[in-house]
Amino acid sequence: MSEISSNQPLGTPTWIDLGVPDLDRAMEFYRALFGWEYEERSAATGPLTLCLLRGRRVAALRSVSAADVAGESWWLPYLATDDCDAAAKRIVESGGTVPVPPAEVAGLARTAVVADPVGARFGLWQGRTLPGCELVNEPATLIRNDLTSPDPEPARRFYADVFAFTLDGNDDLPGVDFTFLRRPDGHEIGGIIGDATARASRWQTLFEVADTDELVARAVAAGGAAEAPEDTPYGRMAVLTDPFGAAFTVGARPAAD
Repeated sequence: MSEISSNQPLGTPTWIDLGVPDLDRAMEFYRALFGWEYEERSAATGPLTLCLLRGRRVAALRSVSAADVAGESWWLPYLATDDCDAAAKRIVESGGTVPVPPAEVAGLARTAVVADPVGARFGLWQGRTLPGCELVNEPATLIRNDLTSPDPEPARRFYADVFAFTLDGNDDLPGVDFTFLRRPDGHEIGGIIGDATARASRWQTLFEVADTDELVARAVAAGGAAEAPEDTPYGRMAVLTDPFGAAFTVGARPAAD
């Protein structure tokens, strides 16, 4: 378990949100899945529903039109910055784009939605009163984000340039094109997976769970879908899909030896 009470270093995945066409249905699904409760906020872009675990904010749901999410819905990760506007400028200079320019969000943070040169979208998060997820690395919270791309090399150069990440290979996954992304202090923040079969470049979100098989059953009972769980070097994983088509991964840590 990790409790977060201050803004994270540059480039750290620090917040996640999801656009949904039916907030009530989404709240019902994620409450059944993770036991989340909710707090409503008003933002310039519309209602914002903060997801709470034990009273701590761990994610958000946003209302969007059904056309906006048809086949294109996913949890959007936000990377930490101490200057959202300057980071957005660096992104453009490094070959990315800024589909949603920097703006204040409900007094919580200054944010932007950006895209890297291979088209993967992510957010920038400059915490004001909210540093980001207040709980991570425990069941029902964010544990990891990785980027999957059919064209990973431009993405590697981009993130190293914009966030000063160092790039390392991964000997634990032979035959997989995986590159660790590390902050200048050596802390691993995620990775880039080269996958020629991927239809698009996209950041993926992994939630920790206590029991992957139980979560799979719970997701299906709540109206979602799930692939069969698989054991990996990092734990037992499964890809779930919520009632709106948003895919994400859940994983339980490996049993201690």
